[in-house]
Amino acid sequence: MHRNASMSPGASGAAGEPLPRLPSCPLPLPCPLVPVLPPKASPSYLCPRCSGSLLVPRPQSPFDPLLGSEPCDPVGGPHSQAAGAARLCCWATEAAPGCAADMADTPRDAGLKQAPAPRNEKAPSDFGYVGIDSILEQMRRKAMKQGFEFNIMVVGQSGLGKSTLINTLFKSKISRKSVQQPASEERIPKTIEIKSITHDIEEKGVRMKLTVIDTPGFGDHINNENCWQPIMKFINDQYEKYLQEEVNINRKKRIPDTRVHCCLYFIPATGHSLRPLDIEFMKRLSKVVNIVPVIAKADTLTLEERVYFKQRITADLLSNGIDVYPQKEFDEDAEDRLVNEKFREMIPFAVVGSDHEYQVNGKRILGRKTKWGTIEVENTTHCEFAYLRDLLIRTHMQNIKDITSSIHFEAYRVKRLHESNVSNGVEDKEPEAQEM
Repeated sequence: MHRNASMSPGASGAAGEPLPRLPSCPLPLPCPLVPVLPPKASPSYLCPRCSGSLLVPRPQSPFDPLLGSEPCDPVGGPHSQAAGAARLCCWATEAAPGCAADMADTPRDAGLKQAPAPRNEKAPSDFGYVGIDSILEQMRRKAMKQGFEFNIMVVGQSGLGKSTLINTLFKSKISRKSVQQPASEERIPKTIEIKSITHDIEEKGVRMKLTVIDTPGFGDHINNENCWQPIMKFINDQYEKYLQEEVNINRKKRIPDTRVHCCLYFIPATGHSLRPLDIEFMKRLSKVVNIVPVIAKADTLTLEERVYFKQRITADLLSNGIDVYPQKEFDEDAEDRLVNEKFREMIPFAVVGSDHEYQVNGKRILGRKTKWGTIEVENTTHCEFAYLRDLLIRTHMQNIKDITSSIHFEAYRVKRLHESNVSNGVEDKEPEAQEM
């Protein structure tokens, strides 16, 4: 198969004898062997296809499958290492002629090419795979680039811990009072004001534009008649702004969403029942926004008082026809119904807010420290803050936004378009009457 290796002038082996030069490779391919320095204990050979680079033959066993079943003599003879190196070089060029392009693209020092897989290999098990499931990854990448928006409103009397609870929910100083403390003369406004502040929050690569809407002055006056009207007007104004952006001829590629997605209504921990103001507010606003009632500063109640107070509030909500989030008619399937029922049983959530950290049993916690112990905010045996966080952020945030868009905003859009059609119809009839 191969000619005897000829002597290469000018090259010498370990014992000072000239090294044999290997015959040229039969195919115009670079030698697949790696040029490395030879070990001291073994002779070295020069291959013409490798521009005289020093080569070490592939480690051979007495019965190397690449070189056949004949034993290789490490000392000399027809099956010496020189002959083995020549056979290996020729085998690499003759055994896989179809891989010439791959070998030509590989540098000489890139190592041995991996042998091609045998033709009788079994076909992959996912032969019928199309790749439809990759749409989820595409949506995830697009959502990660665009980011998310979430607008939450807090309503309640002053001193109920609204700002503290928002800071505790998102574990950062994002409330209006945390950013800018009002002056003493501005603490109690004469009328209800709507103030909002926006933050860009990022967690594990996910960006969210969070807007917190505060309503200072609500319920702080002797006469609280119609105190919900400014809040109702603000919510409808955001719907109107979004609607006008939608009906424009040249719409924006992405309309800024300023609609109120959720309203946290803070109920003072009186231990009795809902006040007329609470009932009237939730009855009116539950039709235009997702309302989640919470018992503020629930640590002021004993466990028995908390259970009794929650039962009274639930009875008041049912008797007055107040439908708070999550609404029963919006359950999509049995699984959603099962999950939402657990949350509905906890409404209103008895919560405790705190943005102070303490060390308890070697762990950092958020809580309120008292003489008789520390109230852990995220401990479900102390309060229901963890369940409220799960509902608003971890499990139902997207559902809250979907219901805002498909239910509340849609109802407002239908109402406005109907009003515009009616007004246009009246205007059209008036010119006709004048012509007659």
